[in-house]
Amino acid sequence: MTAIAQNRPQPWKAEQVRQDDSWILRLTAEEVDGVRAALAHAKQLDKPLLAMEQADFPLPEVSRRALQAAIDMTQQRWGLCLLKGFPVDEWTEEETRLAYWGMSLYMGVGRTQNRASQFINDVRDAGGEYKVKGGRGYNTNAGLDFHQDSCDVVALLCRRTAKSGGTSKVVSSLALRDEIQKRRPDLIPVLQSPFFHSYQGTQDPTQPPYYRLSIFGTHPEYFAARTNRKNTVAAQRDFPEIPRLTEAQIEALDLLDELMPSDEFCYSMELERGDLQLLNNYVTLHSRTPFEDYEDPDLKRHLLRLWLAIPGSQPLPDSWVEYYGDVRAGSVRGGVRGSSITEEFLAYEERQARAMSMPFEPWKPYITKDEMDAYIATTQSGAVPA
Repeated sequence: MTAIAQNRPQPWKAEQVRQDDSWILRLTAEEVDGVRAALAHAKQLDKPLLAMEQADFPLPEVSRRALQAAIDMTQQRWGLCLLKGFPVDEWTEEETRLAYWGMSLYMGVGRTQNRASQFINDVRDAGGEYKVKGGRGYNTNAGLDFHQDSCDVVALLCRRTAKSGGTSKVVSSLALRDEIQKRRPDLIPVLQSPFFHSYQGTQDPTQPPYYRLSIFGTHPEYFAARTNRKNTVAAQRDFPEIPRLTEAQIEALDLLDELMPSDEFCYSMELERGDLQLLNNYVTLHSRTPFEDYEDPDLKRHLLRLWLAIPGSQPLPDSWVEYYGDVRAGSVRGGVRGSSITEEFLAYEERQARAMSMPFEPWKPYITKDEMDAYIATTQSGAVPA
């Protein structure tokens, strides 16, 4: 293995992560003071979040390096990082949001996350339902299926913890691939073929309500995986026109469901107040356990979630362009469009891409509703699609 390859994410099992905590970093007092000072400056300016630039949140070099080290770690051995020590106890909810967004200006380009096209999500129980049509997990107290988010790195800042539960679970998708290669090598090409998945209503109005994407990528050098069985099942339930899952596809999904929660592969962690969890979505899958909240609204579990495109991201398979919009390494990509993209967000992402020196192309649908309908019709006729 070359030195470059060794520095990429590697397969791991739960016991290995327990025995080596090099993926856990802690902010120093000087690094925290840098964030405090930048927050005080940003509060005085009182600019809308999408109008902010790095100069509006002037982090000193020592604090910038801490954030960069955490982001870099997501692209290395473990594919994850836990950065501890943010002083959320000192901050109001709005101060936490401002500080978090200000720090993100040094980490990457934020992506929109839901049908409302929000670029920061509040992860808390708002009474939502998970396994229903259009259901998402972030606004419920439900346990979640293993999945990944639609971006290079998902970042969760823990502001308040639950009364009980809400344990974070992470699995190496590289290790899953290796285990399936050992047990059922015949299922590898099945997982590398297209599956249909529901957007759960988060698509742009010009897009179909579902998309095609393999669960294991086919890039010749860089492995990537993407699965969320809830959305695959939803596509089968809600869209009778799409091809039915084959027996082999169901077997492959069942094997993943067997492996992911197992003690051998699944690592569990309790996020504490002030923790920032960063996960590389191409080489890890994550879930959480159900949680019980406090009655007092000021004590309820609350995390802030960012989806980030980052400069150091890997290239993706060419076939994934339909979903991600850009497969070049380090490009601005990912997120879900929703139906409420604003001119302010469009200006932000282009400006932030320049600040981060990231390749950027304005978004366009890589397949329209009409084109998807034509593809489905061709597939059902038995012809080989072009």
